[in-house]
Amino acid sequence: MDELHWRSAGELARQVREREVSSRELLEHFLDRVGRRDGPVNAVVTLDAERARAEADAADAATARGEAHGPLHGVPMTVKDSFSTAGMRTTSGAPELSDHVPTEDAAPVARLREAGAVIFGKTNLPIYAGDLQSYNDVFGTTHNPYDLERAPGGSSGGSAAALACGFTPIELGSDIGGSIRFPAHMSGVVGHKPSYAVVPAHGQIPGPPGTLTQADLAVAGPMARSVQDLVLGLDAMAGPDRWNQPAWRLELPPPRQDRLEAYRVATWLDDEFCPVDDEVRGLLEVAADKLAAAGATVADGTARPAFTLEKVATTFSRLLSAALAGGYDPGQLDHFAADASPGAVGDLRRATAMRHRDWLSANERRLQMRRRWEEFFESGWDVLLCPVMPRPAVPHDHSEPMAARRTFFGGQEREYMELLRWSGPAGACLLPATVVPVGLTSDGLPVGVQVIGPYLGDRTTLDLAGRLHEILGGVPHPAGF
Repeated sequence: MDELHWRSAGELARQVREREVSSRELLEHFLDRVGRRDGPVNAVVTLDAERARAEADAADAATARGEAHGPLHGVPMTVKDSFSTAGMRTTSGAPELSDHVPTEDAAPVARLREAGAVIFGKTNLPIYAGDLQSYNDVFGTTHNPYDLERAPGGSSGGSAAALACGFTPIELGSDIGGSIRFPAHMSGVVGHKPSYAVVPAHGQIPGPPGTLTQADLAVAGPMARSVQDLVLGLDAMAGPDRWNQPAWRLELPPPRQDRLEAYRVATWLDDEFCPVDDEVRGLLEVAADKLAAAGATVADGTARPAFTLEKVATTFSRLLSAALAGGYDPGQLDHFAADASPGAVGDLRRATAMRHRDWLSANERRLQMRRRWEEFFESGWDVLLCPVMPRPAVPHDHSEPMAARRTFFGGQEREYMELLRWSGPAGACLLPATVVPVGLTSDGLPVGVQVIGPYLGDRTTLDLAGRLHEILGGVPHPAGF
């Protein structure tokens, strides 16, 4: 039992099916581990132990009858607290929702339950999933298990920290600006940002509870400690949304290659628009070199889609600001539109209040860049490797407004919002991106890499990322856990 918490969700499901361990035993093991180890980290913020025990017992009864209710049959897990869970408190970190108990599961939560998962708790995040760090006035701050003085990432920071500590074998995260990718990078786990609309995200907060809109850029996706579990999670959750269910079916294409030696891998590991720390870039280069040594064709850094990082990151920033505008009332947006102040704060406010005609212009730029991506992949490249962030995990900084914060990377002090720039190439263009760890810095902080592929090429990014992950030796474990 001592090592159950480090086993994959797929392996745990197999053990439950073959009656090597019961779902109830697994659940009690994870509950005990959270109770004993989570205090300094503060990753798991809500537990529903009694309901989970009843569900685990039901799973064990089904196993005894020779039944299995899906690929995650009897596997305990946690989910990010922005996803509605019927009968279990869901706050999205907002004081006004501190006692909110939904009556309906979010779409991906429902699909995980249908796959057999036993959801026993919720993990922390920033208020309304709106930061690269994970803290709020309801549950406090989640700390990075590799360095408690640093953030685990955001907004799925509690998800990543819980995985890193062995509190859950698989997680449900969300990503609009990088909220699966940043925490996977900062906390040393794996995560997959699916192609847009592959996983229905209805039932996530924000917007307000009951919202039926799926925001531009926003996706739900799996997080784990193995790429095989990312595949398992994606397969469980992917499919048409509530509106298209009667007629649409989803059949993601297989990986573009069936062996590592056939893959053609481009790299974009640094850029003057968002310079990458030397140690981070060095780890990324070593990962690319090991991929080449294992047989893949790896480009020298000149092969990339025909646009600049500045153009895609700037377009992404504007689209992201517009996508988040639904959280403001009209009076606030009018105030933002009239803000003439220079600098990051004024720029962000004006972008948030942009007119629809301005959004249409940004969307056309996005579509032109999506076409450049298509041309890139049509030319023979299968995936592109790039940084997740220009630096490792950031120290805690809860000063407001967020856009006025400063950080340090690339040898100089920079604006905090510049940390989002490398999430733009996949984010703006709605592409899949799989993140796996590539190593630790000299300070012991994890570093991840993004594997970006063509739209709906999720199985390609997962396949190549899984091969790279195996070459590099898997997910590290933080000291003390």
